[in-house]
Amino acid sequence: MTHTHRIRSLAQSVIDKGGADGAMIATAESCTGGLIAAALTDVPGSSAVVDRGFVTYSNEAKTEMLAVPPILIEQFGAVSAEVARAMAQGAVLNSRADVAVSVTGIAGPGGGTADKPVGLVWFGLAKADGYVRVELRVFAVGSRDYVRTKAVETGLQLLLAGLAT
Repeated sequence: MTHTHRIRSLAQSVIDKGGADGAMIATAESCTGGLIAAALTDVPGSSAVVDRGFVTYSNEAKTEMLAVPPILIEQFGAVSAEVARAMAQGAVLNSRADVAVSVTGIAGPGGGTADKPVGLVWFGLAKADGYVRVELRVFAVGSRDYVRTKAVETGLQLLLAGLAT
């Protein structure tokens, strides 16, 4: 199965599950630049499920649009569990969503460090009932496109899991 087909299939599953449950979704994206929201809105009927997508590429956008505390970015960096958690929670709080996914990472080809290499991506999942979870993935082998594609797949998988619980 190609990555494109896998993304379409996952997006369809998210929209189907969200629609069946009457759930609304939001995304908070940094390194994927809105690709998760784009994948979801490619699915017919997505307007009944997708409330909004936040593309918060800059630190200022994370703070202004999602209310991520600047101290978290200062202490842990924009690519961190703490910021991924705050982004997902902010997406729920600033939307009508029942569930939100966030993604922040280093897609490359530059920008990596020994502690945070290219391909390191943090994900957050938050629900309106207060449930929050963060996950780390490292997509170490591959181009910028590969890292972003794998991040979209993972984000959609998290949304699907969040809708199932």
